Amino acid sequence: MSTRRGPGRPPGAPAARREQLIAVTIELVGDQGYPAATLGRIAEAAGLSKASVLHHVPSVAELLAAAYEQVLASLVAEVGAAVEDASATHRPGAYVIAMIGYFREHPRHTRVASEALVHLGRPGESRERWEPLARLLEQARTARRLPPAEDLRTAALAIGGAIDGILQEQQIDPSYDSARAAELLAGALETTVLSPLGPRPR
Repeated sequence: MSTRRGPGRPPGAPAARREQLIAVTIELVGDQGYPAATLGRIAEAAGLSKASVLHHVPSVAELLAAAYEQVLASLVAEVGAAVEDASATHRPGAYVIAMIGYFREHPRHTRVASEALVHLGRPGESRERWEPLARLLEQARTARRLPPAEDLRTAALAIGGAIDGILQEQQIDPSYDSARAAELLAGALETTVLSPLGPRPR
């Protein structure tokens, strides 16, 4: 079987086309929800035929899955960088502010993530959500020379729920000051979990 490319087909074209289709899917789902991301509308937005779209991806569901994975990778990279830039004592607050800030700056990504959870059933493992923050909390307490806390898992779950609530309110009401909410939540961390009067020692 020949592996030569056809005329006018540059190296990397399939990957570039797939990236274009993912970007179109993020735009459609982010603006109008999953039902808007039909094969026909994706093809029209990308300037392709339906057959061409299906040549690059087997289904709209796979495109949504790919869009979700791209959003997740971008989120992890940006929030991870913000956390790394902070000192160990302040990384939990940096995590909260960066997480909420990411979705404020990328509102389409908020809807893509929520639509993927609903339509693709991709909640992920619970531990994958709370454990990184619990670890940051533990490291921050150690850096502050505080005793080990009794239950940082519950603290991380509560903080994650607060972040989800702020993001949901931000999505419902674009005038909601989520930046201020993030600062308040980070401040609450300082006076509770990261305070000598916070969670009881083990």
